Amino acid sequence: MLFHYALVDDLITKEEFERRVDQKIDDCGDLVDEPTAAMMVVGELGREHVKIRGLSAKSSLFSFFGKVMDKTEPKEFDRSDGEKGWVATLLLGDETGTIRVVLWDEKAGAVLDTEAGEVLEIIGRHPPQRTQEIYALALRKASCDISCVTAAGSGLSTEPVDLDGVLLAIDPPRSFTKRDGSTAEMIEAVFGDACGTARLVAWVPALLQEMVPDTPVHITGAKPSGRGEGRDYSLDEKSTVIVTETAASVPVTPLSRVGDTGTYSVRGTIKQFQEPRSFTSRNGTQSWVRNIFLADGDDELRVVLWGENALVPIQQGDPVEIYHARAKAGRFGGIELGVGRGSVFRLPRQNERRPVVFTGTIIEGPGGLFIDNGKERYLVEGDLPHGTDVTMTGMLTGSRIIPERVEPVVVTPDGILEKIRALRTSLRP
Repeated sequence: MLFHYALVDDLITKEEFERRVDQKIDDCGDLVDEPTAAMMVVGELGREHVKIRGLSAKSSLFSFFGKVMDKTEPKEFDRSDGEKGWVATLLLGDETGTIRVVLWDEKAGAVLDTEAGEVLEIIGRHPPQRTQEIYALALRKASCDISCVTAAGSGLSTEPVDLDGVLLAIDPPRSFTKRDGSTAEMIEAVFGDACGTARLVAWVPALLQEMVPDTPVHITGAKPSGRGEGRDYSLDEKSTVIVTETAASVPVTPLSRVGDTGTYSVRGTIKQFQEPRSFTSRNGTQSWVRNIFLADGDDELRVVLWGENALVPIQQGDPVEIYHARAKAGRFGGIELGVGRGSVFRLPRQNERRPVVFTGTIIEGPGGLFIDNGKERYLVEGDLPHGTDVTMTGMLTGSRIIPERVEPVVVTPDGILEKIRALRTSLRP
């Protein structure tokens, strides 16, 4: 009873709380036990249990249930006053997300009596300026069970793990500056498996440089970051990425179950869309944004596409797949799913790949570089001069060509005349 009284000790006295609990048991004809009656009294006083996604609300105190997904052993540390202290951490989850629960001093020893899969009832509060953690004021084991769809492997341990799944997207190499001032390259990717999606960062670009999206892989030595939300792994010189023959299925969330926090993968058809709008980003570069609405039966979801995702050609009724996108409360109510850097937005037909040899002119346009032959236009990757005529050999995937070889086109008088004839034909009414 003292456990639940901690939730309302600023509202009523301990004696009054006990009286109300006893009265609740009598009112229910002894059909509820003391903990259940105490929870009912707490609820009547406005201190309801919340789902984990509700822990981002502005409240001084929370109570919630969570399933143990991971834990750290108690560690001793020195306080600033010279005294010894202890700290341990639990990763708890439910069907709406995960939260890190920090246990200090005498409470830290409680993790020794907990096991993965157990459900705990927690009373706690956020530390200052940090909503991704809860400092536990009280905790106890609960007899109930809760579903938890958050993937294993998104826990607190930073020990390397092995992964089997599929590479959903792979970014081009990107330069960064080390602490010593030197530069190096890294590659970011989105990985999917039966547990969901994850962000990969390869500090050794060669691990992913020759890979293409939708490649099934076995990864060894993937080190969890242990920070932030969701699954996040880094690959280094001790890691390996091996192509396999095993197909991987990545789970998606029904549109009706997307909450206002967390990372989600969804499918649906385009019910409505707006045209892309350009804007200037904080670093002074031009970018784009586009709003669309996905439908899945009677359910709808607003999706905001950022950057190059906003320029993907779409039509009403197109089926769409989105992976590793961040949800939040919309500015005008409802929920919106943001698809930007680190997310995957594609039409299923874009999964089909075929070799292509395409001759055209490089054009710098909205969203990057295109190759255009007057009849067809494709996005291309690479650093190619605007206005250059080239023959590009590579892989065609959706509206993009991934080049393997680019050769300049030799300009001839016959070629110029052919372009003039094509231009005239295109101008005729």
